[in-house]
Amino acid sequence: MKFGKYSFEPSNLNKVLFPGAGITKEGLIDYYSRVSEYMLPHLKGRPLAMHRFPDGIDGKAFFQKEIPDYFPDWVDRVEVERKEEGPIDMVVAENQATLAYLGNQACIAIHIWLGRRDKLNQPDKMIFDLDPPKGRFDLVVKAARALRKRLEEERGLPAFVMTTGSKGLHVVVPLRPKALFDEVREYARAVSEALAEAHPDEFTTETRKDKRKGRLFLDYLRNAYGQHSIAPYSVRAIEGAPVATPLEWDELSGLDRDAQAYTIGNIFRRLGQKGCPWKGMWRKAPALK
Repeated sequence: MKFGKYSFEPSNLNKVLFPGAGITKEGLIDYYSRVSEYMLPHLKGRPLAMHRFPDGIDGKAFFQKEIPDYFPDWVDRVEVERKEEGPIDMVVAENQATLAYLGNQACIAIHIWLGRRDKLNQPDKMIFDLDPPKGRFDLVVKAARALRKRLEEERGLPAFVMTTGSKGLHVVVPLRPKALFDEVREYARAVSEALAEAHPDEFTTETRKDKRKGRLFLDYLRNAYGQHSIAPYSVRAIEGAPVATPLEWDELSGLDRDAQAYTIGNIFRRLGQKGCPWKGMWRKAPALK
């Protein structure tokens, strides 16, 4: 397969990765190749972790951060310091060919660093991860809207929302990369605790599941060095091949039950009609006060 000046020899194109939907590895490669124009701006400069499923979503999977030796030289990479284990080289997806190559490696889900290569310890986004307790997706929507109000109206921070393609939503604040991870995490914790105090029967920051008592956990813990989050437009390893999808805020009303409304099968119709709602989001990024 050739993508501009880069090429690779694909393997096992007929390997079925999603048995129910009949999606093969060739289909995954085609998806990541086609979606690259929308996805790459969100990946630029970010180390990524690969969730790989060589035998499909029903087979064994593994989560891989370090780039394998056999990856072609044209796949960009960045050295990342780890706190105890020492440095590793991680993939950075800067072009269509790299995304297609990841598809050929049966990398179904792509998880990304919250900072970029020039400032790995200074994130350029803050994330709140909202998963429903016992199927209460209505609480996820309510929490996302409440977070937006608290962030935008009370703190003057722009807020964006995305389905994760799995269970819930991410609320994301683009930032100028000035503050360190510890500072951003502390800020996100304070926002979450204030919201939980305002809605004690619905939301919590309690990390122990047995103490949440049916309340939605306002998860701010991803805002830490070495943590990753699912990339916009990444496929998820769930039957039907749902896709993590950036939304306009008014689209939350149309999400009834879960965060899997958009899939490999319908995402391009949506993109053709609306484009990416997150386009240019970093032009609005403030420094965290």
